[in-house]
Amino acid sequence: MVPHLVTALSGPLQDLEKRFLDKTTEIERWFRMAWNDNTPPFYSSVDVRNSGFKLAPVDTNLFPGGFNNLAPEMMPLAIQAALSAIERICPEAKSMVLVPERHTRNTFYLTNVARLAAILKQTGLDIRLGSVSEEITEPTRFELPDGQSLLIEPLQRKGNRVGVDGLEPCAVLLNNDLSAGVPPVLQGLNGQIVVPPVHAGWATRRKSTHFQCYNNVVDSFADMLEIDPWLINPYFTQRGQLNFHERVGEESLAEAVNDILSKTRAKYAEYGITEQPYVVVKADAGTYGMGIMTVKDASEVVGLNRKQRNKMSVVKEGLEVSDVLIQEGVHTFESIDEAVAEPVVYMIDKYVVGGFYRVHTGRGRDENLNAPGMHFVPLAFESPCNTPDCADRPDAAVNRFYAYGVIGRLAALAASQEIEATVPTELIA
Repeated sequence: MVPHLVTALSGPLQDLEKRFLDKTTEIERWFRMAWNDNTPPFYSSVDVRNSGFKLAPVDTNLFPGGFNNLAPEMMPLAIQAALSAIERICPEAKSMVLVPERHTRNTFYLTNVARLAAILKQTGLDIRLGSVSEEITEPTRFELPDGQSLLIEPLQRKGNRVGVDGLEPCAVLLNNDLSAGVPPVLQGLNGQIVVPPVHAGWATRRKSTHFQCYNNVVDSFADMLEIDPWLINPYFTQRGQLNFHERVGEESLAEAVNDILSKTRAKYAEYGITEQPYVVVKADAGTYGMGIMTVKDASEVVGLNRKQRNKMSVVKEGLEVSDVLIQEGVHTFESIDEAVAEPVVYMIDKYVVGGFYRVHTGRGRDENLNAPGMHFVPLAFESPCNTPDCADRPDAAVNRFYAYGVIGRLAALAASQEIEATVPTELIA
């Protein structure tokens, strides 16, 4: 059996997809060798954009919060991948504490926590939920829209370890991206495995660092595949010490935007692409689609009005934005029911476990889809997502998602190198 996508796909045929099919053996060998030298993140999700002439990641999340969007058919593969991850970090583990985000009133997010906990339980772990929220002072049960319920307990500190009442686990899994910083209860832990590590949270992580690591990964991969790295890699640069409220750094930002647009125009001319290039300016740290703007000319970032400055100046947890990533925009030419869509690839350990489409009826193909009004369409498979059908068309559903999985794995490999490269010096033995 080969994977079967339930959802209908549309989009232009890519020469790139054919190259992936023709070189499947070489690609899988390359990944096998690469993972020998790198430890995969416990889990990750990757936002991918497919413009027909380019297939590239635009964001990588190390604390994915959409497991509830995965089709039930994906559960066996997710469980197997989670088992591999747990055997790697703590093979004797009997229990694990899962630390969710603070926003316990978001039942959509809590449904994700329930799905993630269910995956982990099937690996043979006793799973308890330990919150760092000040609102959780005692075990609290939350009812979910699908009839399930979750018991969330306060995370407790004992010496240099954490746990919940009556349980001090071998491992702690963070599903909290630490945008507001590392809470005291999680600081200075010793003798206890925490995944992802706290330095992978947005308090210290930077998107520009990730994409620099992605650059390095793609250069090697593209050389093996004999393709132009640009076909799977967006141009980017970074600017810091900005103050959107005070309009500090506008000229430097405009210069960076112009530089990325110029490089993109040159590539469009090289490949005969007639689309209008654009740039996405986004906070260098943070998620939830906040602190993002799309621009098509450098003049658009000079003299922003008050609404635009307010939008760009603050992200999740009310944190001020001073550093931004300036990234080549990648159009998405995929749609579902005439609404613009982009795939999100989900990984556990080094394995693609599926994904879903982020769909937005009110956004265009050159706009950010991670915004209010989006909805999700799950992708359902009959078998693992890394088995393309070379006898079928390159743009057949099974082969298209194989291509997405290749990009997702490249991004996860970059995240692995990013985490390794940013270990705080005090943690290096």
